[in-house]
Amino acid sequence: MDLTRRQWIAGAATTAAGAALGGTLAAGQTTASPSDSTNHLVGCGIADVTGAIAGQGMMGYSNPEQVAAGLLQRCWARAYIVLDRATGKRVVFLTADLACLFQSHHMGLMAKLRKRFGSLYTESNVNLNAQHTHASCGGTSWDYAYSLAAFGFKKNSYDAEVDGMFAAIVRAHDNLAPGSLRIGREELHDASRNRSRVAFDANPSSDKRHFPNAIDPQVTVLRLRQHDGSGGRDVGAITWFPTHGTSLTDRNVLIAGDNKGYASHLWERAQPGLVAAFPQTNSGDMTPNLALTRFHPSGPTSNNRRNCELIGERQFVAGRRAFDAARPMTRGGVDSIVRYIDMSAVSISGTYTPDGRPASTTPAMMGAGAVATSSEDNYEQPLPFLVEGMTNPLVTALGGDRVPPVAPWMRDMQAPKLIAFPLGLLPPSGWVPSVVPLQLMRIGEIVLVGVPAEVTVVAGLRLRQVVADELRIDLDNVLVQGFANAYTQYVTTPEEYDLQQYEGGETQYGRYTLSAYLQEFAALAAAMSAGRGIGRGPAPVDKSGLQPDLVPPVPADRPMAGHRYGDVLRQPDATYRPGSAVTVQFVGAHPSNDFRHGRTYLEVHRRTRDGWTTVADDNDWSTEFRWARPAGSPDTSRITITWRSPADASGVYRIRYFGDRRDASGSTSPVTGTSRTFLVTAAR
Repeated sequence: MDLTRRQWIAGAATTAAGAALGGTLAAGQTTASPSDSTNHLVGCGIADVTGAIAGQGMMGYSNPEQVAAGLLQRCWARAYIVLDRATGKRVVFLTADLACLFQSHHMGLMAKLRKRFGSLYTESNVNLNAQHTHASCGGTSWDYAYSLAAFGFKKNSYDAEVDGMFAAIVRAHDNLAPGSLRIGREELHDASRNRSRVAFDANPSSDKRHFPNAIDPQVTVLRLRQHDGSGGRDVGAITWFPTHGTSLTDRNVLIAGDNKGYASHLWERAQPGLVAAFPQTNSGDMTPNLALTRFHPSGPTSNNRRNCELIGERQFVAGRRAFDAARPMTRGGVDSIVRYIDMSAVSISGTYTPDGRPASTTPAMMGAGAVATSSEDNYEQPLPFLVEGMTNPLVTALGGDRVPPVAPWMRDMQAPKLIAFPLGLLPPSGWVPSVVPLQLMRIGEIVLVGVPAEVTVVAGLRLRQVVADELRIDLDNVLVQGFANAYTQYVTTPEEYDLQQYEGGETQYGRYTLSAYLQEFAALAAAMSAGRGIGRGPAPVDKSGLQPDLVPPVPADRPMAGHRYGDVLRQPDATYRPGSAVTVQFVGAHPSNDFRHGRTYLEVHRRTRDGWTTVADDNDWSTEFRWARPAGSPDTSRITITWRSPADASGVYRIRYFGDRRDASGSTSPVTGTSRTFLVTAAR
């Protein structure tokens, strides 16, 4: 769907969460004064990154049985560009509704930017990150550890994601105009909890006192405003807050942006024309599942959609409050610096280790506790005999389960982790990246620590502190930007690592992974402070060459026996009460024939005096699009569309399906289907 159409749909209705804000800004209303003007150009852009919604594995839970079977809500890339006209420096910040921002995305997108813009946008001044939904497409990484659950690389979904991110940046670039930045802060205490409390509690009291409830409640909002002769308008909002995108569980099979995607959806509907992103910070041990008995009802169909709504609403409300109260930046301008590091072989000074002794990282290794998965956020346990907290029995027998480990050689070889898979040593070139980019980006007074991983709150605190100390700035102005520019699983403190909970088992480069990051980011911050270059570092490995897809190609389409494409298999009832779910089934085609960017797989129409008006499409939270193969058929498609009518719905409606069928020659042609009309009325 293009931006104009998104804005139209966003203005069609105000959500319940938006209405609950009461006295906050109405759609399009602004309060900033002309005195906010600074010497910046700002631009925002949004584009669709939705890949295959059917027949391909999903990313996030690494569950081979979680195969996409439809669409709950489209996934988007949201890009922001800030240019300091005094210095000519510029930065790009992009958040995508994806599980992870892989090195495949980063390398592929940087090549497209170089071709289009030359040296304008580089590895240094572009930050790409994922908001970490566990309901996006799988198989888009060049690293086998991340594509294995999807049974190989999915080029169609990868291209959709890279092309969408590129389009968002181009739109932000084309949208650049004089503008200003404001910063807002808030706290949010009911949208996360610590899912690894036993590991958190192993940290020193000096760290834990920063997080009395074992969570990081900080909400930070960057408000972007463009100025013109009429006083200007708000065009962008970036809301940083740490909580996992695991509201939708590993039993969900519909593509969606999870709680952060829902928060963006709420804001962009309530304030048309605004591009609203909800990136992560140090969310490694933060779960949105606050009370398992409440949000994890038993049963095979559970997908926790209500949890997604609640946690998304709470982030939106907190973000909007911070946005409304935002103040001018105390400092303008932008800056950025990047350096590639081989995380498998970092020699670490004792300055950055808890015991003051030199240490080193090792090639990436996954622990048994990681294979066991997070018991707080996963239903399915792939290997029941593995549990969180498992350590190496030999190391334990020698006393290595106590801090510090018994000997340097054992310490440096990942003790006390019980190694399940030596991912960094597997052929042909390691199954996770070793050479990754570390980045610092300053936007006004905010400094982002771009880490290619998921960082726990205490590990994030230490990273923020070392950067704040080097730059001589306030700790609150330094944010960990997780999932940035590549992905290497988790970063825990050495104390947390020793407990070998899920997060420690996923800390790939050993007990001193965080210590390596502390050392390298301190060097980056020192270079940024001094205004000197630091060198690019080793070149990342291009793994694009050997990327097999083990899933057979989708066969040509065929209509169900006795039917034509678009036939209605299940008509709606004649009458529904407001708030009811309306379900229609069609004879359709495989959704992967065309991802329908800029268009839609479905529309809900309401009859008016002038004809039919679209009231919902496939990006609305009220709709659900499901695809299935009828029993025994390898090439026919049954499409089920469900619309949950609003509480205030009234009138005559119909539901339309849009698809594209593909013949044996590879040619595609459109398919449409229309239900009979039905009445929504409160009358009995």
